[in-house]
Amino acid sequence: MSRAFVNEDHAAAQASQPVERQISTTPNYVTARGLVQLQAQVAALQAQHSEQSSLGDRADKQRLADIERDLRYFNQRVQSAQVVTGAMSTEKVQIGHWVTFVDEDDRQQRVQLVGEDQADATNQLINWASPLGKALLGAQEGDEVTWRRPAGDQVIEVVRIEADVVE
Repeated sequence: MSRAFVNEDHAAAQASQPVERQISTTPNYVTARGLVQLQAQVAALQAQHSEQSSLGDRADKQRLADIERDLRYFNQRVQSAQVVTGAMSTEKVQIGHWVTFVDEDDRQQRVQLVGEDQADATNQLINWASPLGKALLGAQEGDEVTWRRPAGDQVIEVVRIEADVVE
Protein backbone atom coordinates (compact mmCIF):
# COMPACT_ATOMS: atom_id res chain seq x y z
CA MET A 1 0.00 0.00 0.00
CA SER A 2 1.23 3.46 -0.84
CA ARG A 3 2.36 5.60 2.09
CA ALA A 4 0.07 8.39 0.84
CA PHE A 5 -3.01 6.27 1.53
CA VAL A 6 -1.82 5.48 5.04
CA ASN A 7 -1.27 9.15 5.78
CA GLU A 8 -4.68 10.11 4.41
CA ASP A 9 -6.39 7.47 6.55
CA HIS A 10 -4.47 8.68 9.60
CA ALA A 11 -5.34 12.32 8.81
CA ALA A 12 -9.03 11.45 8.42
CA ALA A 13 -9.04 9.70 11.80
CA GLN A 14 -7.30 12.70 13.40
CA ALA A 15 -9.80 15.14 11.84
CA SER A 16 -12.73 13.40 13.55
CA GLN A 17 -11.17 14.01 16.99
CA PRO A 18 -12.02 17.47 18.36
CA VAL A 19 -9.17 19.77 19.27
CA GLU A 20 -8.88 20.01 23.06
CA ARG A 21 -9.90 23.30 24.63
CA GLN A 22 -6.88 25.03 26.11
CA ILE A 23 -6.92 25.70 29.85
CA SER A 24 -5.74 29.18 30.79
CA THR A 25 -2.60 29.52 32.87
CA THR A 26 -4.05 32.40 34.91
CA PRO A 27 -5.80 31.62 38.22
CA ASN A 28 -9.43 30.66 37.66
CA TYR A 29 -11.03 33.46 39.68
CA VAL A 30 -14.80 33.50 39.24
CA THR A 31 -17.72 35.42 40.66
CA ALA A 32 -20.44 33.47 42.48
CA ARG A 33 -22.63 33.95 39.40
CA GLY A 34 -19.78 32.71 37.19
CA LEU A 35 -19.46 29.49 39.22
CA VAL A 36 -23.21 28.86 38.89
CA GLN A 37 -22.89 29.35 35.13
CA LEU A 38 -19.99 26.89 34.94
CA GLN A 39 -21.96 24.31 36.93
CA ALA A 40 -25.01 24.81 34.70
CA GLN A 41 -22.83 24.29 31.63
CA VAL A 42 -21.54 20.99 33.06
CA ALA A 43 -25.11 19.85 33.83
CA ALA A 44 -26.28 20.74 30.30
CA LEU A 45 -23.34 18.89 28.75
CA GLN A 46 -23.98 15.84 30.93
CA ALA A 47 -27.60 15.80 29.76
CA GLN A 48 -26.50 16.07 26.12
CA HIS A 49 -23.99 13.27 26.66
CA SER A 50 -26.66 11.01 28.18
CA GLU A 51 -28.99 11.79 25.29
CA GLN A 52 -26.36 10.96 22.65
CA SER A 53 -25.18 7.85 24.54
CA SER A 54 -28.72 6.51 24.80
CA LEU A 55 -28.90 6.41 20.99
CA GLY A 56 -26.31 3.63 20.91
CA ASP A 57 -25.13 2.95 17.36
CA ARG A 58 -27.29 5.79 16.04
CA ALA A 59 -25.41 8.36 18.14
CA ASP A 60 -23.59 11.13 16.33
CA LYS A 61 -20.01 10.09 17.10
CA GLN A 62 -18.52 13.50 16.27
CA ARG A 63 -21.10 15.28 18.44
CA LEU A 64 -20.40 12.84 21.28
CA ALA A 65 -16.64 13.48 21.00
CA ASP A 66 -17.27 17.26 21.05
CA ILE A 67 -19.47 16.95 24.16
CA GLU A 68 -16.87 14.80 25.93
CA ARG A 69 -14.15 17.36 25.12
CA ASP A 70 -16.31 20.20 26.47
CA LEU A 71 -17.14 18.18 29.59
CA ARG A 72 -13.43 17.68 30.30
CA TYR A 73 -12.86 21.42 29.95
CA PHE A 74 -15.80 22.63 32.04
CA ASN A 75 -15.32 19.98 34.76
CA GLN A 76 -11.73 21.14 35.11
CA ARG A 77 -12.87 24.79 35.23
CA VAL A 78 -15.38 24.02 38.00
CA GLN A 79 -12.73 22.10 39.97
CA SER A 80 -10.16 24.89 39.67
CA ALA A 81 -12.61 27.74 40.30
CA GLN A 82 -11.65 30.15 43.06
CA VAL A 83 -14.79 32.07 43.98
CA VAL A 84 -14.18 35.72 44.70
CA THR A 85 -16.81 36.68 47.22
CA GLY A 86 -18.76 39.83 46.59
CA ALA A 87 -16.54 42.39 48.18
CA MET A 88 -18.67 45.08 49.71
CA SER A 89 -15.73 47.48 49.98
CA THR A 90 -15.55 49.55 46.86
CA GLU A 91 -12.37 51.39 47.83
CA LYS A 92 -10.39 49.55 45.12
CA VAL A 93 -11.56 47.74 41.97
CA GLN A 94 -11.82 44.00 42.55
CA ILE A 95 -13.15 41.05 40.57
CA GLY A 96 -16.94 41.23 40.64
CA HIS A 97 -17.11 45.03 40.83
CA TRP A 98 -18.86 47.20 38.29
CA VAL A 99 -16.55 50.00 37.19
CA THR A 100 -17.48 53.18 35.38
CA PHE A 101 -14.65 54.96 33.59
CA VAL A 102 -14.19 57.74 31.08
CA ASP A 103 -11.67 57.83 28.27
CA GLU A 104 -9.65 60.72 26.87
CA ASP A 105 -12.63 61.80 24.73
CA ASP A 106 -14.97 61.92 27.77
CA ARG A 107 -16.82 58.78 26.62
CA GLN A 108 -18.15 56.91 29.62
CA GLN A 109 -18.30 53.14 29.86
CA ARG A 110 -19.42 50.73 32.59
CA VAL A 111 -18.02 47.20 32.86
CA GLN A 112 -17.90 44.37 35.37
CA LEU A 113 -14.69 42.45 36.04
CA VAL A 114 -15.43 38.72 35.91
CA GLY A 115 -13.71 35.39 35.40
CA GLU A 116 -12.47 34.21 32.03
CA ASP A 117 -15.37 31.86 31.26
CA GLN A 118 -17.98 34.44 32.28
CA ALA A 119 -16.54 37.23 30.11
CA ASP A 120 -18.91 38.61 27.48
CA ALA A 121 -17.93 42.01 26.11
CA THR A 122 -21.34 42.56 24.49
CA ASN A 123 -22.83 42.51 28.01
CA GLN A 124 -20.00 44.59 29.53
CA LEU A 125 -18.56 41.53 31.34
CA ILE A 126 -14.78 41.86 31.08
CA ASN A 127 -12.18 39.21 31.93
CA TRP A 128 -10.15 40.43 34.91
CA ALA A 129 -6.95 39.25 33.16
CA SER A 130 -7.66 41.12 29.91
CA PRO A 131 -5.77 44.36 29.16
CA LEU A 132 -8.75 46.44 30.36
CA GLY A 133 -9.26 44.25 33.42
CA LYS A 134 -5.59 44.50 34.36
CA ALA A 135 -5.68 48.28 33.97
CA LEU A 136 -8.71 48.62 36.25
CA LEU A 137 -7.87 46.00 38.90
CA GLY A 138 -6.76 47.71 42.10
CA ALA A 139 -7.59 51.22 40.90
CA GLN A 140 -9.53 53.67 43.07
CA GLU A 141 -12.11 56.30 42.14
CA GLY A 142 -10.31 59.26 40.57
CA ASP A 143 -7.31 57.17 39.48
CA GLU A 144 -6.08 57.49 35.93
CA VAL A 145 -4.78 54.21 34.56
CA THR A 146 -3.29 53.18 31.23
CA TRP A 147 -5.29 50.70 29.21
CA ARG A 148 -2.74 48.92 27.01
CA ARG A 149 -4.61 48.10 23.79
CA PRO A 150 -3.47 46.71 20.44
CA ALA A 151 -4.84 49.91 18.87
CA GLY A 152 -2.63 51.96 21.19
CA ASP A 153 -2.50 52.84 24.84
CA GLN A 154 -5.31 54.93 26.26
CA VAL A 155 -5.52 56.73 29.59
CA ILE A 156 -8.84 56.19 31.36
CA GLU A 157 -10.16 57.59 34.62
CA VAL A 158 -12.11 55.49 37.12
CA VAL A 159 -15.16 57.53 38.12
CA ARG A 160 -17.24 54.97 40.02
CA ILE A 161 -16.82 51.55 41.64
CA GLU A 162 -19.91 49.52 42.58
CA ALA A 163 -20.27 46.16 44.32
CA ASP A 164 -22.15 43.49 42.38
CA VAL A 165 -25.66 42.91 43.64
CA VAL A 166 -26.21 39.14 43.43
CA GLU A 167 -29.83 38.20 42.99
